[in-house]
Amino acid sequence: MSDKEQEKTIFPKPLKEGDLIVICSPAGPIAKEKVHGARDVLEAQGWCVRIAPHTLGKWGNYSGTDQERYDDLVDALLDPEVRAIVCSRGGYGVVHLMERLSKLDLTKDPKWIVGFSDISALHALMSSNNISSVHASMAAHIMLGADDPDNAALFAILRGAREAVAFPSSLYDRPGIATGRLIGGNLAVLADLIDTRFDVFKPGTVLFIEDVSEPIYKIERILYQLRLKGVLPNLAGLIVGRFTEYKADNSYKTMEQMVSDMVSPYSYPVAFEAPVGHVDHNIPLIENAKVTLKVTTAGNNYLIYWNS
Repeated sequence: MSDKEQEKTIFPKPLKEGDLIVICSPAGPIAKEKVHGARDVLEAQGWCVRIAPHTLGKWGNYSGTDQERYDDLVDALLDPEVRAIVCSRGGYGVVHLMERLSKLDLTKDPKWIVGFSDISALHALMSSNNISSVHASMAAHIMLGADDPDNAALFAILRGAREAVAFPSSLYDRPGIATGRLIGGNLAVLADLIDTRFDVFKPGTVLFIEDVSEPIYKIERILYQLRLKGVLPNLAGLIVGRFTEYKADNSYKTMEQMVSDMVSPYSYPVAFEAPVGHVDHNIPLIENAKVTLKVTTAGNNYLIYWNS
């Protein structure tokens, strides 16, 4: 992606005291205690919080019907008073809403979208409109309070901060410096959007990936798909987040070993075991922001946001 295209990235307005945040559930159902706990924490930050009508609902595997979940999102996306949408949880179901959501003019008054896991599909939707969003923890973690460092970082981002992120180096790291647009999220969710209008995998980006409960061979298969597509060989840099709840197989004991082999033919920097994903320490990342990734052997790696 060219510098000219990078300049088109739209950042939603920073949140001020009294601004309105909507909590919604575009995918799976969630316990009301987690939503109410997150609401209390956000309100303690000085923001007003509205819980969307079907956030606490239950319909099969989802918080509501496709129409109910769509209505909640559309109401929040089009309400001029709403400045951010915090997704209560992931699960599965966002893909049901993507086709209709893509018909909205999201660039007229963009909101911050916050979440991860299945919410990676919403980040892809925003990316297709060149709008930034925040890959970050949701209600169950936000309810831990503002003293939690990941929550504090999220709240700072919503207020307009672009602080550099530092995270520990890994044995598998490949040092170097890369600059590009930061794109990524849950690998299985994003892989299902390949070759659609929501495909986020593009050469020249700094890609970050994570996943849960996926066997090593399946992640390898997705990476081969990206290799054959011409994306994997031509990334600017790669951040490998946490891959959790999987088992070793006869070829690899760890996911990191497999990914290391997959990217071994390429020269760009790769940071492994970044605190991103289905883990307690899940650092917030600004999707679509222009960044510089510095992978070092000095104990810490760095992700530095550009102001443009």
